[in-house]
Amino acid sequence: MNAPRTRVQRRPVHGVLLLDKPLGLSSNQALQKAKWLLRAEKAGHTGTLDPLATGVLPLCFGAATKFSQLHLDADKTYEATARLGIKTSTGDAEGEVIAERPVHVTAEDLARVEAQFTGPIRQVPPMHSALKKDGKALYEYAREGIEIERAPRDVVIHALKITQAAAESAGHAIKIVASVSKGTYIRTLGEDIGEALGCGAHLTSLRRTATGGFGVAQCITLEALQAMGEEERLAQLLPAESLVEGHTVVTLGSEDAGRFLSGLRRRGTWPDADHVAVFGEAPPAFLGTAHIAANELIPGRLLNPIEIQQILLNAQQTEATP
Repeated sequence: MNAPRTRVQRRPVHGVLLLDKPLGLSSNQALQKAKWLLRAEKAGHTGTLDPLATGVLPLCFGAATKFSQLHLDADKTYEATARLGIKTSTGDAEGEVIAERPVHVTAEDLARVEAQFTGPIRQVPPMHSALKKDGKALYEYAREGIEIERAPRDVVIHALKITQAAAESAGHAIKIVASVSKGTYIRTLGEDIGEALGCGAHLTSLRRTATGGFGVAQCITLEALQAMGEEERLAQLLPAESLVEGHTVVTLGSEDAGRFLSGLRRRGTWPDADHVAVFGEAPPAFLGTAHIAANELIPGRLLNPIEIQQILLNAQQTEATP
């Protein structure tokens, strides 16, 4: 007879966990594991990584989920390995081989292709992606053998380095390090580089090393998180305002802060700014985002008073813990 399962007592948790997503888990599976370990009530992630990809996956909890969209739009950096001479149905090692060609690639070829794919480029999104057509993900159509026409997208490859990689099982491989704009598909980039080299290619590994201002060195693994005690796990969380690094900072007195939190605009001598992080002065607290136009501070995404109280209380308890 199986013992009854213990019900997890959820609690309000606010902040950002920088997870080094493991191989084989979907982003949502990784999120649910971290959510369970933290006993968090509310959680979300800032864009997905494929199960075959590893690396930086910021997970947002509680109030931080309101600002997760900011990192969907952030520039990202990836390291990938591509096997030359073999194309697959998915553009990675999970797919079936659909074409094989001989490989004759020189250092000059790599330099030429590197220059060709640096800067603004156009990509056709892959069928094996989460983009939706009539409410259905493209990968669902792909599994049914249906090809959907996709419009090319304009993306930017800010920096690109392509080098020869160690041979993989007697094959040819290249290493790709790319810093890219939002919406860039690295599998598609690998396939397009393979075509430009005249031999085709598919990705055999993919790792995200940075997103926005977050790097892989700041991340924690699920295994390390699981080995920690409860308070130590909570200590791994960055505050919600870490998602608005680089925003113009405005600090309001208590009266203005209260009115701002109720959605009212505030007037001041501030210069125009599109991205503003707003803080209260007493007590010191992150209130939300805004923009400034014609000396008016116009509210964007806001924390509510209960969330702010919970964050301040958690901070006090953390400081009191020896």
